[in-house]
Amino acid sequence: MPTPETTKPWSDVIPAADLATFGREFAPPDRPIAAGTSPALVVVDMTKAFVDSTYPTGWSLTGRPALAANAELLAASRRAGIPVFFTKAYPEADHRPRPAERGRWKLNPQPAPLAEGTPPGDVLPDELTPRDDEIVINKGSKPSAFFGTPLASYLIHAGCDTVIVTGMTTSGCVRATVLDAFQYNFHVVVPFECCADRSQISHKVNLFDIHMKYADVVSTNETIGYLESLPSLEPALPVSG
Repeated sequence: MPTPETTKPWSDVIPAADLATFGREFAPPDRPIAAGTSPALVVVDMTKAFVDSTYPTGWSLTGRPALAANAELLAASRRAGIPVFFTKAYPEADHRPRPAERGRWKLNPQPAPLAEGTPPGDVLPDELTPRDDEIVINKGSKPSAFFGTPLASYLIHAGCDTVIVTGMTTSGCVRATVLDAFQYNFHVVVPFECCADRSQISHKVNLFDIHMKYADVVSTNETIGYLESLPSLEPALPVSG
């Protein structure tokens, strides 16, 4: 198992007093990864609508670097042969959600209209094009990739004991997915460069809170090292008749 890297993304914002308070009950932030041997990668809402500032929900400044990190991790996950899942909102990229589908988000009631000709944003970027054996889950407008979806059953079918969660946004859909994965008793790993948020203080504080309670928040390099430490998951050769 790879050893932890010392610098965490929240090191410049979490006061020493808060670290000391957590230290009374929880394991230290520099603990090693505690994960199983059968992980899956879940890429949460890494769509153009969140990555690209063209869209009101997007923030390119952090979304683009997170997209590049996700592409690197996706390649490593495919090399390791682990299951990969993606989430987006609706099957149709230009779907207009009805009020019950939209829910009670505190949305701007009059967002600025998109420029004419702007394509729908609920689309995975080319860097994250799913393969035929990878499942895209349409989770609607709710934050968690588990809420109202078959994700838990897919993970059980695949025999997974660990979920690597990435995507956008850290404080919203990523956190909600991490919490549900934890509640289903999966180990959870969050590679912090593979997540992003509009607010950097929110991004960092949420990563700290996730790390101290629910998951191992580690670097992408550490996550890839964990994947490379796994036993080979290549399928066995068919038995001849």
